[in-house]
This record gives sequence, structure tokens and C-alpha cells, in this order.
Amino acid sequence: MKRLLISASFCLLLTPQINAQKYQFKTLEDVEKTQVKMQGKTGTCWSFSTTSFIESEVIRIHGKKIDLSEMFTVRSTYSDKAKNYLYRQGKAQFSEGGLAHDVMNSVAKNGLVPEQQFTGLDLGQTEHNHAEMVAVLKSMLDTYIKKPAKKLSPKWRTAVESVLDVYLGTKKETFEFEGKKYTPKSFAKYLQINPADYVTITSFESEKKYDKFILSIPDNFSNGLYHNVSLDELVTITEEAIKNGFTVALGSDVSEETFSGDKGIAVVPAISSENKKALEEIVVEKKITPTFRQAEFDNFNTTDDHLMHIVGIVKDQKGNRYFKVKNSWGKERGIGGYIHMSTPYFKLKTISVLLHKDALSNDIKNKLAIK
Repeated sequence: MKRLLISASFCLLLTPQINAQKYQFKTLEDVEKTQVKMQGKTGTCWSFSTTSFIESEVIRIHGKKIDLSEMFTVRSTYSDKAKNYLYRQGKAQFSEGGLAHDVMNSVAKNGLVPEQQFTGLDLGQTEHNHAEMVAVLKSMLDTYIKKPAKKLSPKWRTAVESVLDVYLGTKKETFEFEGKKYTPKSFAKYLQINPADYVTITSFESEKKYDKFILSIPDNFSNGLYHNVSLDELVTITEEAIKNGFTVALGSDVSEETFSGDKGIAVVPAISSENKKALEEIVVEKKITPTFRQAEFDNFNTTDDHLMHIVGIVKDQKGNRYFKVKNSWGKERGIGGYIHMSTPYFKLKTISVLLHKDALSNDIKNKLAIK
């Protein structure tokens, strides 16, 4: 009996060491990208993530790293947001948020510029903060909507642009890059970034499969169209893109307590009591079905609150796969600025992905009528 008790105690001592497995990641795919940036105290993750995505596209196309301006796109997009908010008489969202296709819309309309040509910061500033600017703009627009002079003055456009000029800087009409003169549009053309080549894909049971539809989320002020595929196809499309040297812009919900920008992990434990543990150790994750995903969206448990940039695939020591996601909260947070997002978390919390159409298989292109 004494011998049995000793053996049992020995087993109890070993059990935690056997079951508790701290994350150990091995890289499977890693597509080239630019350095991690910091969006500061702004809601401009949509521009940081999609600009990072475009920078990886430039690397793929040209083989060179070019630091592009996020704030040039933000500056241009605020003009469109203001017009939309005013013409809808305040019955639309006017905020710092946006989506990946807003960046592509801006590229088509306004072009691109290098970061050194438009930082969006005053001399001596090191961090972006748009809280005051947005409050001023919204107050102005609300006043124009009320028409205190009984008639809307056409000067409202000039006033809005003036505020943007003061806080972010005046638009660049021409600039030099590597000894050549460009306009923002000619620079985008030089980089071979054609917005028409990029598609946004999602997966919702509420919409017909393989159709295009306007996703009704608060930040979709520009009524962007989404291609609808099955949930398994959404995962496969993203994985295959990475394997073939493409990166993917990601719109996702990060409000879950099991998404940690500090720990650099995003998972969906099968048992909620393991939520805290899951940030440090491997746990069994929930099986995500299309129906459950739809229900979480319908109940507003999944919302469009953050955009990031998928640049690779890793696996843990048990073989579980994760997307390597580049964030815009600085290098000090996460794993050097990156998040490892499990496949279940991706399936449950992804709002959409944006990628080059050439990253899609011929089968998917045919189903979505993409040429």
C-alpha cells in the first residue's frame, strides 16, 4: 500500500508538467513584410493594416521595401466621410474607423505617397492622436446639418479641408522619389497597385453563397461589396494565399478576452473557464460551425472593431495551426508586434479578408465570377 501511495504521489507531481504545455511556435510560412508600426491614439487600424498589406504587395511585385503613408489615405478618406455624413443628414457614422476597401478606394481616387512625404504629424510629434480633430469635424458637420443660416453654404467643404490641413497636413500634389517626380496617382501606377485587382471576401449564412453583397456593419460607410463563400473556403483561401507568397488584410473582432495584444495570442477555448489559461498554455478549442459564427454576429458578439495584416502561418508543438498576424500597436506588444491567431478564432471572429485576385484558385474565381 505504501508503495502504491508513493507512486500515486509521483504521478500527481508529474501531471501538471505533462498537461501544461506553454506555447512553442514553429514557422511554416512567412511572407516578406515591412516593419511593425504604431497607430497611436487613433482608430486608424484600417489604414495601417491595409497600407502594410500594400507594402507587402510592393515587395511581391518589385522586390523592394517602400514605407508608404497611412495618413495620406486617412486624410483623403475623411473628406469622403464628411461628405457622406453631411448628405445623410447625420444618419451615418462619422468616426475614426474604416475598412480595408476604404484604402483601396482612396488609392483609386487619390493615389499613394511615401511616408516621408506625408507623416500626418507636426514637427516634433511622435504619436498620432485624432480625438480632437474628429470632435471638431463632427461638431462642424452637425452645425452645417442644422443650417443655422437657413441655407447651407458651399464653404463647408473648404472649412472641412482646412481642419484636415491643420491637423494632418495639406495634400501632396507632386513629390520626388528616388530622383524622379511623381503625383500620388502616378506613384500608385509606378508601384503597380491597381485597386480593381483586389477583392474582399467573407462568409455569412445570412447571404447567398458566391453572391456579392453590402455587409451592414457600422464602418462600412462607403457601402463596400463583399464576396460570400463557405467558412471552410474562407480558411482555405487565406491559407493558400499565404502559401503562394501573398499576404492578406484582415478585418476581425478582437474584443474577446482570449485575444491578447500583449501575449500575442488569439484562441477560442472549448471551456470558458480556461480562457485565462489559454493565453499561456495550449487548450482544447471550440469547434466553430457556420451557424454559431452567424449567431455570434447576429447577437453583436462579433463586431468590426479591428483590422490587421496576415503575413504567415505557424504551428504549436501539438500541430495546431495559427495565422501570423501583424498588428499596428507597436513592436513592444505581442510577439514583437505580432499575434498568433488560431484557426478557430479566425473562423469565428473574422469579418472579412482582402487580397489580390491572383491569390485565388481558378475554382474560387469561377464561383465568384472574378476574371
